[in-house]
Amino acid sequence: MLSHQIHCQYFSQEDLLASGCLDVRMAMQAAEDALKSFNQGEVIFPDKIVQIFDDDTQERINCLPATFKKHKICGVKWVSVFPPNPTKHGIQNLSAVIILSEIEHGFPIAFMEGTLCSNLRVGAMGAIAAKYLARADSQTIGLIGAGEQAKMHLVAMKTALPSLTNCRVAAKAKAEEEQFIAEMSPILPDVKIVGTQENLQAAIEGADVIVTATSAQAPLLKADWFKSGAFYSHVGGWEDEYEVAKVCDKIVCDDWETVKHRTQTLSRMYKEGILKDEDIYANLVEIVTSEKPGRTNPNERTYFNAVGLAYADIAIAYAMFQRASQAGFGQDLRIQKEMIFEHAYLKNWVRL
Repeated sequence: MLSHQIHCQYFSQEDLLASGCLDVRMAMQAAEDALKSFNQGEVIFPDKIVQIFDDDTQERINCLPATFKKHKICGVKWVSVFPPNPTKHGIQNLSAVIILSEIEHGFPIAFMEGTLCSNLRVGAMGAIAAKYLARADSQTIGLIGAGEQAKMHLVAMKTALPSLTNCRVAAKAKAEEEQFIAEMSPILPDVKIVGTQENLQAAIEGADVIVTATSAQAPLLKADWFKSGAFYSHVGGWEDEYEVAKVCDKIVCDDWETVKHRTQTLSRMYKEGILKDEDIYANLVEIVTSEKPGRTNPNERTYFNAVGLAYADIAIAYAMFQRASQAGFGQDLRIQKEMIFEHAYLKNWVRL
């Protein structure tokens, strides 16, 4: 008799971490391959579904699907973003889960914790941009923000730019800077990490690599703080004054058509007529595929803006699934033992 059992694997965050999935190089490779696959028409990428529960706080849950036809894998990220959580409840503002299915039969193969993947994707995309747009001899990174994204970006930037040896971090509270230093110093012992006691300018001036990773919707970053040759990775929404983009020699996006319809700095400039399509140097994939060169001289100021491409999340999640499975982590989840009307005791379970 044909078996109608359906099973998938469940991976907790700890399963993924223990199997070595916090691997920026793995994530960068998966994301670069995903960019190329999308460029070649190998990715099905529907619009995301957004449910906003509070217009003022932007508390929301998003559903983001994507399919890689070559790998015959379909996935979806279900991610909640609740900005008031840290101050109101003392808990993280983002959480996610990911479901992967094979598309030969359409059955699920994995249910995964997705916050790690989501944060890693953001860091990996910034690291890919840094690989092509930052100076290879960069030594100092300046961070505005000390949360999970800032921490992931420091790991990612160090991976892309091994020459980084100094980190300055500015947060809205000294305690956040101290926590950042306490958590990150053991991970990156060859990087000297210092807090600037909430002084944003002190964190940024003279930095080769600049990252803004905050939930603030205000132009915190000033163009006057940029040194010649600096690379800027813009992670959030409206974090920098318009002049920052104006002083940069190259502006690169993960996807400009998507970026310009959002509420980030470049989006605001576009809607106000300050920034035009021709002012955008390239989408990242054009540089990854060598259609356009990245950094071409040591004095260029470069700007990278990522809005977030969910197909990169699914690509990274699939790489995580493969690694964790091969390492023997995860738990078997039985979705069903039999089809509904095959159950011997169904007559006892039906409610009419």
